[in-house]
Amino acid sequence: MRKVWVAMLSGLTYMPWCYGETISVEILTDESYPPYTYAEDGEAVGIYPDIVHAIDEKLVDFDISIRPVPWKRGLKLIESGRSFALMPPYFHPESRSFISPYSHPMLDEDVVIFCNNDVIKQSSRKIWPEDFYGLTIGINSGFNIGGPEFWQASDNGKLSISEAKGNQLNIIKLRSRRIDCYVNDYISILWETKRLLEEEVLEKPLTFSLAMHINTESGYMAYTNVHEERYPYKEKFVREFDAALIELQNSGEIAKIVQYYTGE
Repeated sequence: MRKVWVAMLSGLTYMPWCYGETISVEILTDESYPPYTYAEDGEAVGIYPDIVHAIDEKLVDFDISIRPVPWKRGLKLIESGRSFALMPPYFHPESRSFISPYSHPMLDEDVVIFCNNDVIKQSSRKIWPEDFYGLTIGINSGFNIGGPEFWQASDNGKLSISEAKGNQLNIIKLRSRRIDCYVNDYISILWETKRLLEEEVLEKPLTFSLAMHINTESGYMAYTNVHEERYPYKEKFVREFDAALIELQNSGEIAKIVQYYTGE
């Protein structure tokens, strides 16, 4: 049934654009960041896509589609203004001036570092990033993660950063000791490790474990501020997306979505 009819039934008082015609909006998302967002048979699945689908049900004037892409490509597309929005980057406006605005925070994620067990045993690893100098640290390609001190340490040659496309490749590199440690979200690392164990890509006992918690970051919907004339609906969409997001958070629906994927 058309969204305008649903809106009438629910008692909404404003009229959709163009006499009932919805506006199609495409959102890009990371194709290899499970369980938060990933591609399955070409479709975007995971926690963030499920949140957006729930928001879409509340937006009368818009019809959202989600396209999974490699993260670096997604960043390039919104940097050039060829795409409207991308999820779920962390909030780093100083390094991504082409993003404005960011949405209301969608989810909190715990950024951690896992290391090979022999690396953890060599010395105390309690201070970030100083206690990890001299090591090779894996991250997902295009991720701005770990904080400015981490990136400054890399620029100064105090540690090395090794990028790979997605969780799976980084965990395999960690197992094979091609990297010493891996920085990412805690749930994402656990999810991918469990899957690789089930597929017998990894075997027990694992040769790596949690070294320390680094910080907590929030994931956002990020909108391009380049060629905004292509997206005359931007202001209205941003406003209504945030309103629906906050409503879902307050109702506990987002917590239920997360629980479905994590079992917690």
